[in-house]
Amino acid sequence: MSLDNVVEDIRDEARARAEEIRQDGQEQADAIIAEAEADAEDILESRTADVEQQIEREREQALSSAKLEAKQARLGARRDVLQRVREQVERELAEFEGDRREELTRSLLDAAAVEFEDEDEVSVYGRDEDADMLETILADYDGYEVAGERDCLGGVVVEGANSRVRVNNTFDSVLDTVWEDNLKEVSTRLFDDQ
Repeated sequence: MSLDNVVEDIRDEARARAEEIRQDGQEQADAIIAEAEADAEDILESRTADVEQQIEREREQALSSAKLEAKQARLGARRDVLQRVREQVERELAEFEGDRREELTRSLLDAAAVEFEDEDEVSVYGRDEDADMLETILADYDGYEVAGERDCLGGVVVEGANSRVRVNNTFDSVLDTVWEDNLKEVSTRLFDDQ
């Protein structure tokens, strides 16, 4: 074999080996690219799912927030209506006149007087505008006298000199009790709650 033939054989072997290496390299590159593309596809699907879940969570949060705001607005409106109703009742109580006012005041005083049966001196407070009416009513009660005014819609606050007992039988206190006891029913009637 001549040196040229040996060189040519070595070159052929080197070319074959180079082709083999190139093919192996190409196969590895193709495998890496395929794996990278698969990974990229998986990442894309995962990120797409994450984004869709995030969008759904944000949509649910926005919906919940909107429902809560609507509920709060509805409750606020109901509170406003109930407040207006209460104010109207207060105005009507303050506007009671004549026999009706005297009858209610006398009933409230009678209810309070039970607490002061053993008292010699009893002080009665009422609305400034009711002073003359209270004087007339107290003429029927021994030891009772008008002692001053109270800022109220009407009725009486009664105090015993000896027992230090105070009974608040004003229209305001009666309204507070009736209002609290019947608020649910009032709300149901106004807003047709079931």
